[in-house]
Amino acid sequence: MSQMLALVILVFILFVGDAVAVRTKAWVPSIFVCAVLFLIGYWTFFPKDIVALAGVPTVVATMLMYLLITNMGTLLSLQELKKQWKTIIIALSGILGIAAVLFGVGVFIFGYETIVVAIPPLVGGVVSALIMSEGAKEAGLVSLSVFAIVIYVMQGFAGYPLTSIMLKKEGKRLLQQFRSGQLSWKEKQEACEMTDSPEHNETELKMFKRLPEKYNTDFFKFFRLAFVAYLAYLVSDLLAPVVAISPFVLCLLFGVIGASSGFLERQALQKANGFGFAIMALMLFIFDGLKQATPSMMLELLYPLVGCITLGIIGMYLFSLIIGRLMKVSKEMAFAVSLTALYGFPADYIITAEVIKALTEDEEEREMLTSHMMPPMLVGGFITVTIVSVILAGVFVGFL
Repeated sequence: MSQMLALVILVFILFVGDAVAVRTKAWVPSIFVCAVLFLIGYWTFFPKDIVALAGVPTVVATMLMYLLITNMGTLLSLQELKKQWKTIIIALSGILGIAAVLFGVGVFIFGYETIVVAIPPLVGGVVSALIMSEGAKEAGLVSLSVFAIVIYVMQGFAGYPLTSIMLKKEGKRLLQQFRSGQLSWKEKQEACEMTDSPEHNETELKMFKRLPEKYNTDFFKFFRLAFVAYLAYLVSDLLAPVVAISPFVLCLLFGVIGASSGFLERQALQKANGFGFAIMALMLFIFDGLKQATPSMMLELLYPLVGCITLGIIGMYLFSLIIGRLMKVSKEMAFAVSLTALYGFPADYIITAEVIKALTEDEEEREMLTSHMMPPMLVGGFITVTIVSVILAGVFVGFL
């Protein structure tokens, strides 16, 4: 297959996913549709390296991940992070719920080793899945080594539609309050602190306020974004002998600091005209993981796969419901935040944006929904997938 044919096929799949999401008003998320089509493709005529062949090898995807996560940090102000303490507690409660139900119930159904291997990938991303897969392989548990990858690949199939449903309900509730006047203008202004509105433009680029606008080119925006991402990588590398902190976690933090200090614009990647391409390439790389899931493997692992994901979601729902009620957060938003553990970034961003777009065509209402729903979803995704899951994997791998 030629490079351009591979690219045409893959981008067409992304378009079909978008079209279905628009047609169904986000009831069927684009990521879910794309994942199904990729799976069918890998089971039929796709070359196993079709994503790399199309021009998105691992090194390119890693570069874009650095830029995208740093850019996501620019969406969050330091004040916003302080406000999101409830989100962090709810996200952690969802993980606790998964562990509690799987260890309390699942261990008697599927066995201790299966549950130990399942939990970190279920609440995390590719790093935790790889840690558990390698750990199981070294322990001589070949099927569980594959299981760690498959549960990571498949967990989103449950998470995507559930998250879309929860966010649609939450969005409708917020819109009703907004339109009836229950959500005051002052609250809306406070909620919109992270948005790229004129009221906040004066705080941007304080470090370059004397720089003529004509010199703030796209390449200068890319340079500053890459520089901040490099600093995050450097600090992670320097801290490695003392404490292992993912550079991606630090990219989020450094993005917040970069925007708050005036070194980066809010949504710098969008302003550099690179956001759409970055999201496209990263989504293709994520779907590349589906090449691991062969039909025979899926049949063999179907029972523990469905069982572990179902029990995990039940535990997540129960714990997030209880903690959400204590924190006075709606059950829909609390559950949606917990569900970010099943997929993380960029799916949390994409699904939230899709729902907001589907709920209203009014720009002011979209801004209000974005400011209320996007920060908890982003913070929840990073807390669960990027931070907690890697820590859990490091601990759990010792149990095998």
